[in-house]
Amino acid sequence: MFFDSPVEIRKAIYTTNAIESLNASLRKITKTRRSFPNDEAVMKVLYLALHQASKKLTMPIRNWKPAMAQFEIIYQDRI
Repeated sequence: MFFDSPVEIRKAIYTTNAIESLNASLRKITKTRRSFPNDEAVMKVLYLALHQASKKLTMPIRNWKPAMAQFEIIYQDRI
């Protein structure tokens, strides 16, 4: 399915490394703390982790405009 997509969409998908990096950092934080007293504590830790990570993730997604144009062509009824 990936190779059936237009080149513009494939270029945008390559940037998902940033998303995977964010997920890895959240997993790392929750894994190092084995237990939490309640759900609110987990949410607070994840909020603070996202706040710290947002400082690092400031670059926009490369090739997004051409990819969005292709998404609009392919999924015109959804966008």
